[in-house]
Amino acid sequence: MLPVDPGIIDGGLMAKLFLRRLIQMVLIMLVASLILFFIFDTPEFKKRLAVQELGGFAVSALTDASYQTWLANKGLNVPFYERYSNWIGNVLGGDMGFSHEKNRDVGPLVWDKLKNTGILAFWVFALMIPISLILGVLAGMKEGSTQDRVVSFVSVFFTSIPEIATAILLTVFLALGLKLVPAKSAMINGFDWAALVLPVLTLVIYDFGYVARMTRASMAEVMTSQYIRTAILKGIPYRRVIMKHALRNALIAPFTIIVLQLNWLLSGVVVVEVFFEYDGFGKLLLEAALFPDVEVVQACTLVAVLIAVFSQIISDIGYTFLNPRIRFS
Repeated sequence: MLPVDPGIIDGGLMAKLFLRRLIQMVLIMLVASLILFFIFDTPEFKKRLAVQELGGFAVSALTDASYQTWLANKGLNVPFYERYSNWIGNVLGGDMGFSHEKNRDVGPLVWDKLKNTGILAFWVFALMIPISLILGVLAGMKEGSTQDRVVSFVSVFFTSIPEIATAILLTVFLALGLKLVPAKSAMINGFDWAALVLPVLTLVIYDFGYVARMTRASMAEVMTSQYIRTAILKGIPYRRVIMKHALRNALIAPFTIIVLQLNWLLSGVVVVEVFFEYDGFGKLLLEAALFPDVEVVQACTLVAVLIAVFSQIISDIGYTFLNPRIRFS
């Protein structure tokens, strides 16, 4: 019998895993879209939409005749399944509706704000990942040592401070006190890179401690394993033991945590974007909820669910790729 090529088996398993996760993502998105459409398909929300489009000021001022005419023109007087099919078909075709508050199509509007939040997220991860991984590894290498206690204290301390408090303190010291950066991030006449400093620092300070603690726990567990002890007893240089044997296994769990921070960023960024007037996805979602701009809320919710599910797929595939025990089991 010919030997089986492990690379082929690995590729096949990875393809099956990706296909299975992709099917799950489609099913989750369908269920989420159905729930979302059902919530905003109530007569109250439809009347609000009619008032916005017809230029009224209150639902009570909307006459029954004008409301029924509006329903017929919008195709909302048909059965529920037909309304949902039309809506989901429009969404898949790129038509997410029209924002009467912003006076723009919802699709390009959400995409523009999401790009701004993506820039913010890029710099947050570019700073947070190396800081948290280095501190976590240093703490986990010598569990119970002074450096472990210091890193653990700093991580817990900063993570326990709410984002709004961190934002206020940074604004007082760096913007109002030292005047090193602008206090607000309102992007007028182009993108102001200096305005990214405060929101990025706020998110990094709040989140790096959590990832550092997870990295520290993973590294400490790896350092107590038998193969690490055996490598040290064999006389292999300590630096080589850490870099070649311990580090890769210790970073498997933090990799999953880091990818899932995308979900936290979409929710946690609302406070930061609103406080610093950063024109991003979180600020758009809050403004749409307060208006209320129903079609923008629907589009933002679908995008948030899609990012959450997609990040889970990346996490699962990455974990399977990094952990041979999962890959070949």
